Amino acid sequence: MLCSLSELRNKEVVNLKTGIKIGYVDDVEIDTENSAVRSLIIYGRPRCMGLFGKDEDIKISCTEIKLIGEDTILVDFNGDTISTKVKTFSVENLLK
Repeated sequence: MLCSLSELRNKEVVNLKTGIKIGYVDDVEIDTENSAVRSLIIYGRPRCMGLFGKDEDIKISCTEIKLIGEDTILVDFNGDTISTKVKTFSVENLLK
């Protein structure tokens, strides 16, 4: 499957280990000597509309990519830089 950069930017990146949506691909890092893509870069989220800066950028190596699908990119990512609040629900509470 061939995929252009503009198509990659429309795919959401999801961590396989936690199920957390990391974000959308903003940039790629290319090794010009080997003509190969090295990593995907997701820019950090702005804090308080950018007034307090932004979170750190997330760099995902190509070795961590497990699947590039039609709508999402699944990665096996260990990064501790992702700071999102995870809401957990139990099935029993959803059915009531």
